[in-house]
Amino acid sequence: MKCPRRGLYAITQVDGKPDAQVLDDVEAALKTGVVMLQYRDKNPVKSVALVLGLKRLCAEHQIPFIVNDDVNLAAQIDADGVHLGQHDVSLAHAKAALGDDAIIGVSCYNSLQYALDAEQAGASYVAFGRFFPSGTKPLATPAHIETLRLAKQQLAVPIVAIGGILPENGGLLVDAGADLLAVVGGVFNGEPQASVSAYLPLFL
Repeated sequence: MKCPRRGLYAITQVDGKPDAQVLDDVEAALKTGVVMLQYRDKNPVKSVALVLGLKRLCAEHQIPFIVNDDVNLAAQIDADGVHLGQHDVSLAHAKAALGDDAIIGVSCYNSLQYALDAEQAGASYVAFGRFFPSGTKPLATPAHIETLRLAKQQLAVPIVAIGGILPENGGLLVDAGADLLAVVGGVFNGEPQASVSAYLPLFL
């Protein structure tokens, strides 16, 4: 699958939740209008059964499914791609492991130069953030809306914004140049169907 150009990009919330609830929540989100799903789980031992279940749901809804950080897991379950952080393997390594058609996203924090370099190296999308206080990554370095504006002028790949994004503040980021909004708590802290529905008008 190809990286979507625009829309709500959901990231799983798995801590303290049974697999069945995670799957139910994700299915509700996918049905409502999410355009891509990332499996994120910082626990060293991953639930392969959960990952395969999430992949199946995404395939049913024709939504790309990517894995956070773990290129080996992405290759093992034949995910659509992987999201790489600053301390993960190189983009070239991910491409070699997953193939040229894989979606490979790169965290660029608040660095336009890092994003330009990632695009040049073949990234499918670049992600900036955090833009607002985030319960998922409270210590993450803040990013600035001006970075989005500059990125929109200079990059051709989709631009993702992440970090504390809610329906009431996401419009600022879309207006500044974000193509996709990556959200964890804003989707999965409450009822996913209603939560996703609240974001969709931002992309009209």
